[in-house]
Amino acid sequence: MKTKNIKLLMAGAASILFTGCSDWLDPKPLSFFTPENTYNSYNGLKTGTDMLNRDVRYFDYYPTSFSADPCILSEYFFSEMAVNGRTDAGNTPVDLTALITPSANLKGNNSQINNYWTYLYKGIKDANTLLTRSETAEFENEDQRKEIEALAHFHRAFRYYRLVHQYGDVPFIVEEVTGPRYDFYSTKREAILRWLKNDLETTAPYLSNDVNIGQVTQAAAYHLLAKIDLALGEFDAAIEACNKVIGDGVHHLMTERFGVDKNDPTKNVVWDLHQSENKHLPENKEVLYLVLDNYDETDARSATGLEIKRQILPMYSATTSNIKTPNGKKAFVDNDEKKNPYLLEYGRGICTLRQTWYATHMIWTLDNTDLRHAPGNWMRMEDLTYNNPALATEDPEWYGKPLQKYDSKGNLLVNDTIRAWSEWPHYKTNVADQKANNWRGGWADWYIFRLAETYLLRAEAYIWKGETGAATADINEVRRRAQAREISASEATISMILDERARELFYEEPRKCELTRIAYIYAQTGKADDKGRTYSMDKFSQENFFYNRIMDVTDFYNKGVKNAYGLTYTIQPYHVLWPIAETTTSVNVQGHINQNYGYDGYEDNVAPLDGPNK
Repeated sequence: MKTKNIKLLMAGAASILFTGCSDWLDPKPLSFFTPENTYNSYNGLKTGTDMLNRDVRYFDYYPTSFSADPCILSEYFFSEMAVNGRTDAGNTPVDLTALITPSANLKGNNSQINNYWTYLYKGIKDANTLLTRSETAEFENEDQRKEIEALAHFHRAFRYYRLVHQYGDVPFIVEEVTGPRYDFYSTKREAILRWLKNDLETTAPYLSNDVNIGQVTQAAAYHLLAKIDLALGEFDAAIEACNKVIGDGVHHLMTERFGVDKNDPTKNVVWDLHQSENKHLPENKEVLYLVLDNYDETDARSATGLEIKRQILPMYSATTSNIKTPNGKKAFVDNDEKKNPYLLEYGRGICTLRQTWYATHMIWTLDNTDLRHAPGNWMRMEDLTYNNPALATEDPEWYGKPLQKYDSKGNLLVNDTIRAWSEWPHYKTNVADQKANNWRGGWADWYIFRLAETYLLRAEAYIWKGETGAATADINEVRRRAQAREISASEATISMILDERARELFYEEPRKCELTRIAYIYAQTGKADDKGRTYSMDKFSQENFFYNRIMDVTDFYNKGVKNAYGLTYTIQPYHVLWPIAETTTSVNVQGHINQNYGYDGYEDNVAPLDGPNK
């Protein structure tokens, strides 16, 4: 990528507002950024693609106007990697069986399912507008037109890839919508994927890897194409797409120290890779696509930015967590970084994303050398010490000593083990707070696609083909960088792929989407999973790999576990697909948007389309 670090927020772009759940049927140009006076030249259309880049950051990783919870959390709550740790509200997405319905207000603290629909379709609307306007805009040459078309196709495909693995069959729209429409029908997931595949195969060659940091690269387009090929069960094509990224002569895994802490011997390359200041450096050749987020003190988009510390760290310091010394004294002072330096060093979490035992322990049993789980990179509660200054006189026996979960008699020393006692990847959550006294994790660049995932996508394709030797080589490319033990060919399974994705791509990949994609592959191919179970498309939402995978490793869902509020953690096989909001289906009075199995309205479904809505 070029070294120039562009700002994605163009003048006036911050005034763009997200539409409501059904407003994508009635897109409204806002401010002076209307298609008529902006999308009539290369520069105007290029600004539109920059705004699509900006929105990728918003719809996944940033708190919304509805909630302090970013949407990406819902991708993890519907997976084996995490549950919602918030224990102070009845609408927390814990009892998914009861809460996740078409009529529920699935925004904010009670999941972001409806927000994903809104934000993704907003981007599709914008991409379609760019494509339509590019037909009549003035360009200096044909290469400019092809570049705009390729960028718009990428963004449309990026969003539809997410939609079809969140909701399955959805309305497929490929033209600009210029007025209210209430006549949409669902399109088959496979038909959408095949259309996207053709779009990317046709337009990716017109993209470049020599672009400004934060813009879409050609490698990102082929990376996305590989995911779509996998989703279609076209494994040779997926390998070919990955080869165009891995062998492009531009990108490589970062295996040597680099960036701001390069000369700090207490750090390592895994740490370097995930520090925000290093992600956009021209020497970082692993990044295929990332979103930039430079702090601007005049920007009122968010009180604190990314808030990753708030979401992931345990609520260790708050009085409600009630962590005590074995002698019953208060472990920490809250909201005072002078009396509790951990607030400044690590952050103040509320543990909205509470990782499971699978994520914090099970996947790390292969060896004890993995840098991604090593001291300094990975934090355990026992790495903290009782630092309340009052303990120096009130409980000197334990002042400065490591935290203990139990006393000598086996009594718990923490009031809420779900919310206040958990581990976390410090190398990923170490995001600076540009505003004082927040300790939440501020504005930061974030990876969307990087080469490590490309290796794992190719390895997955090889495993589906039965070529475990080639798969092993790709998995070990990623593991060697982390100084982890190399696996053998007998260990190269889909479960291993998911475990390695969990180790490498936490809070980067949309975990629920990837589990659902793999569940579809099992159902489409009839291949047995690693436990010998087989699946079919005709019972996809009743019996699927998505649910079985979660049940295989969860220590929360359907185990009778209750949080401190009294809610029981539950999940069902039909959660492989999310419900489509009743407010969306009901307003579509001249068409029919199908509901997914397990939710009210499914009984009224009609045959989905084989192509786009016209």
